[in-house]
Amino acid sequence: MKIKILKVLILTVFMCFFANANAQNTLSGKVTDTNGMPIAGASILVEGTTIGASTDFDGGYILKGNFSNTATLIFSYLGYKTQRITLTGQNEVNAQLEEDISALNEVVLVGYGAQLKKDITGAVTTIDSESFEARPNAKLGNLLQGQSAGVQVLSSSGKPSQGFSLRIRGTNSINTNSDPLYVVDGVPTTDTRSINPGDIDTITVLKDASSAAIYGAQGANGVVLITTKRGTTSKPKVTLDIYSGFAQVWNTLPVLNGEQYQDLMTELGLTPPGGWESYTERTDWQDAIFQNGLSQNYQTSVSGKTESTNYYISAGYLSQEGAVRSSEIARTNFKINIDQTINDWLKVGSRIAYTEYRDVDVNDNAAVNQGGVLLGALTTPSIIGVFNDQGMFTSNPFQNWENPLASTDGLEREFRSQRFLGNLYLEAEIAKGLTYKINYGVDNNNGIFDSFLDPFRTGFGVAIEGQSINNTNKTSYYIVENTLNYKNIFGRHDIEALVGSVNQKFRFENSTIESRGFASAAVTTPNAGIPFNSSANKSERTNGSFLGRINYSYDDKYLFTANFRADGSSVFGPGNRWGYFPSFSAGWRVSNENFIGDDSFISDLKLRAGWGIVGNDQIRPYAYLGLVGGGANYPFGTTAQSGTFPASLENLTLKWEESEQTNIGIDIALFDNKISFTADAYIKNTTDLLLDAPLPTSTGFSSAFQNIGEVQNKGLEFSLNTVNINTDNLSWTSGFNISFNRNEVKALAGTPLFGGGIAGGRGEASITQVGEPLGVLYGYIFGGVDPQTGNAFYIDDEGNSTFTPEEDDRTIIGDANPDFYYGITNTLSYKGFGLFVFLQGTQGNDILNATRIETEGMIDAKNQSISVLNRWKQPGDITDIPRSSFGNSDNSRVSTRFIEDASYLRFKAITLSYNLPQSALQTINMSNLKIYLTGENMFTITDYSGFDPEVNAFGGSNTVQGIDFGTYPQTRNVIFGVNATF
Repeated sequence: MKIKILKVLILTVFMCFFANANAQNTLSGKVTDTNGMPIAGASILVEGTTIGASTDFDGGYILKGNFSNTATLIFSYLGYKTQRITLTGQNEVNAQLEEDISALNEVVLVGYGAQLKKDITGAVTTIDSESFEARPNAKLGNLLQGQSAGVQVLSSSGKPSQGFSLRIRGTNSINTNSDPLYVVDGVPTTDTRSINPGDIDTITVLKDASSAAIYGAQGANGVVLITTKRGTTSKPKVTLDIYSGFAQVWNTLPVLNGEQYQDLMTELGLTPPGGWESYTERTDWQDAIFQNGLSQNYQTSVSGKTESTNYYISAGYLSQEGAVRSSEIARTNFKINIDQTINDWLKVGSRIAYTEYRDVDVNDNAAVNQGGVLLGALTTPSIIGVFNDQGMFTSNPFQNWENPLASTDGLEREFRSQRFLGNLYLEAEIAKGLTYKINYGVDNNNGIFDSFLDPFRTGFGVAIEGQSINNTNKTSYYIVENTLNYKNIFGRHDIEALVGSVNQKFRFENSTIESRGFASAAVTTPNAGIPFNSSANKSERTNGSFLGRINYSYDDKYLFTANFRADGSSVFGPGNRWGYFPSFSAGWRVSNENFIGDDSFISDLKLRAGWGIVGNDQIRPYAYLGLVGGGANYPFGTTAQSGTFPASLENLTLKWEESEQTNIGIDIALFDNKISFTADAYIKNTTDLLLDAPLPTSTGFSSAFQNIGEVQNKGLEFSLNTVNINTDNLSWTSGFNISFNRNEVKALAGTPLFGGGIAGGRGEASITQVGEPLGVLYGYIFGGVDPQTGNAFYIDDEGNSTFTPEEDDRTIIGDANPDFYYGITNTLSYKGFGLFVFLQGTQGNDILNATRIETEGMIDAKNQSISVLNRWKQPGDITDIPRSSFGNSDNSRVSTRFIEDASYLRFKAITLSYNLPQSALQTINMSNLKIYLTGENMFTITDYSGFDPEVNAFGGSNTVQGIDFGTYPQTRNVIFGVNATF
C-alpha cells in the first residue's frame, strides 16, 4: 500500500513538473537597433520549436505557446546579428540587435526581394557604396569597370557624351541588344547616361541564368540592379560633395611638318595652286583641336529616418568640357526617396528622379572629307591656317576637305533631354508571413537634337545656303507589378515563396524636320529656311509576365532556389508570343557541417550549382509583320502622288531567342573572413538567334528577321579579396578579379556576315562565321614590300606572294576579344590619410589601327604620319612602308600590317585623401570633412601606337569590335574634391 502511495506521489510531482515546463506561456517585449529605433518585421522563435512571432510597426511583439520558462528565444532580422536570450521566468524580454557588418550577412538584392549573401546560390556580385566613394564618378560605367569578374565595360570612346556597353559573360547575340537589363529602384531601363552616380547606394549584378531568370525575357544578357540611397541616421544628415578638375589627351601622334608634306606631294606629282611659296602657315592641328577640358560637380543631399519615415533628398549638377574642342555635357539631377510606415501592416514609398541632360557631340570615326575631327587633325596639312581671306574655314590646297575646326566650330549642335524616372509602391502584410506588394513605375524621356550648319563659313553650308535640323524623340514606359511573398521558419526549415504578375508597355515617337536656304545666320531654327525634308513615326510594344520563386534552406546548410517566369511579347507572331523560362540552383554550406569545427581557419565554404533559361526579345516592334513603307511617290499626270511599298517580309513563326546557362561555383572565406575567394565556371548557349538575315534578291527584300543561328560563351571567373592589415591606425585591403571568356558562333544560316567597312572604302574589316568568335578581324596577310618596285605584296590562300590578291585571299587576321581582362584595387588608410589605387586591363586582344590606313596610305593629298618618312623611294630600299602611289589603295589594304596588340594595363584611378580628425570637426559643427585628389588614366602601359587602345569605332556593336578610325580617345583627368557631412 505504501509503495502504491509513493508511486502516485512521484507521478503527481512529475506531472506537475512537466506541466510547469511546458505550460501555456505569454511573453511580450520590443526589438530595437543600437540607436533605439524599433525594428518592424523582426522574427522571434523559441529554439527547437515552431513557436514564433514577428514585431509590429513599433518593434513590439507578443509570443504565445507551450514552451518552457527556461527556453531560449532567437531574435533575428535581415542584415542584423542574430541574438539568443535564455528565459529565467520573466514575462517581458527586450532585445537590441546590432547591424551585422560581416560580409556573409550582407543583404543582397536578387530581384523582387533580398537574401543574405551566405544564402545566395547563383552567380551574384555586389558593388557597395564604399567602392563608389573611393573616387569621383560622373558615369555609371566607371562604377562597374574592373570591379566584378565576368563584367566587361566597353568604353568605345572617351567623349564626355559617350555612353558605355556592358557585357556580362560575353556577347550573346548578333543583331539584338547584348547589354544587360538595368533595374533602378524596381524600374527597368536601358538609358544610363542620366543616372547620377552620387545617388547610388549599391549595384548588384545577376550574372547567371539561375539568378536572372526571374526577369525572364529581359534577363538574357544579365541584370544590373541599382539601389539608390536611403536615410541611415535618426538625426538628419546633410552632405555636400564638390569637385573640379581638368582632362587632356594622354597621347598625340606625330605627323609630317610643312616641308615633309611638300616633299611627299611633289613625289605624288601634286603642286598647289599658286605654288608652294603661297603656303607659309604652320598650324599644329592636334594642338588646335585638343584642349584642357574642365569639369565641375556639385552634389548635396539631406537624409534621415524616424520611427515611421525614411527619407533621402538630393540635387546635383555636373558640367564637363571634353579634351577635344567643343565637346561637352551638362547634367542636373533631382532625387527624392521616401518610405512611410503607416501602421504595423502597411507601408508605402516612392523613388522619384528628374534629370535634365545636355551634350555636344564630336564627329569622330570618319575621314577628313567626311568631317571627321580627329582624322582631320592628323591629315590636314600644317601649311594652311584656320580661315582664308573670305572668312571661310580653309581647305586642303588640293581638295575641298575643310580643316577640322569646320566640324567643331562651323556646325552648331546640341542634344537636350528631360527624363522622369520613378515609382510608387504599397506593401501590406495581409497575414502572418504573407506580404502583398504593388509597384507602379514610369520612365518618360523627351529628347531634342538641334543642329545648324553655318551658311557662310563652311563649304557645304555655302553650297546649300545653310542647314537646320530639329529632331525630337519621346519614349514613354510604364510597369505594373503585383507580387505575393511568403516567409516562414519551421524549426530548421526556412522557406520563402514568391508569385506575381508584371505588365509593361513601351511607346516611341520620333519626328524630324530639315530646312535649307538660309538668308542669314541670325535665326537658326528650321522655320527660317526652306523646308527640305521631314518625317515622323510612332511605335509601341507590350510585355506581360507571370513569375514565381521558391527559396528553401535546411539547417542553414542546404540551400535551394527555383525560379519560373512566363513572358509574352508583342514583337512575335500570335502563335509564338509566349516564352517559358525556368531556373534551378542549389548550394551546400560545407562550413556549417560538424566535421568543420568552430575553431577552423575556414570561416565559410559554400559550393554552388545552377541551371536556367532566359530569353531575348530586343528587336524592333512589329518585327513579325509585313510592314508598309511610305515615300514611294509616283507621277500621275503633271503631279506627284504619294505611294507605298512592302517594306518588310512577314514572318509569323518568329519566336524567342533563348539562352541556356549552367554555372558551378565556390565561395570560401578564411581566417575570420580576412581572405575571401570566389570562383565560377559557366557555359552559355544562345539558340534561335533573332537575326536580320540576308535574303535572295529574288524575294524582293534584302533581309528579314528570322530565328537562325547559335552562339556559345564559356568561361572562368576568379575573385580574391584580402584584409592585409587591420589595426587602429593602419588598414590595407586588396581586391583582384580576372575573367576568361571564349565566344564562338556555333551555327549561322547562309554565308558569313561582313561588317566594319570604314577604312577609306577598302572593304569590310570584320566577319561573323561559324567556328569563330564574334568580333574577329578580316583582311589580307601582308607579306612585305618588294625592294624593286616598292609595292606591297600579300600572301594568298595557297601561301604564295601576290601584288593583286583576290577577294578569296582574305582571311581572319585578328581577334578583338581579349584572352582575359582583370581589375586590381588596393585601399590603404593611415590615421586620417587614405590611398586608393585601381588598375584595370585586358590581355591578348587585337585592334585594327585603321587610322594608320589613312595616315600611311599615301594615295591622295592628305597629310601623313612621320612613319612614311621610311617609305620606299628607290629600287633596293629595304622597308616595311610601301611607296607613295596616287589613287592606288593596293598598298594599304586592310591587312595584318595594321593589326596591333591592344593589350593594356591602365592606372584607372589613384586617389589620395585626408579626413580631418573629430577634434577639429567639433569646433566647426561637422561630422566629417574629407579632401581628396584623384588622377584618372594617369598611366597606361601598352604597345598600341594609336591614340588609345580602349576604343572601338563601332561603339558597342556585337559583331564589329576592335577598330580605331580616328576615334575619340580616353582622357587623362586630374580632380580635386571636398566631401563634407553636417
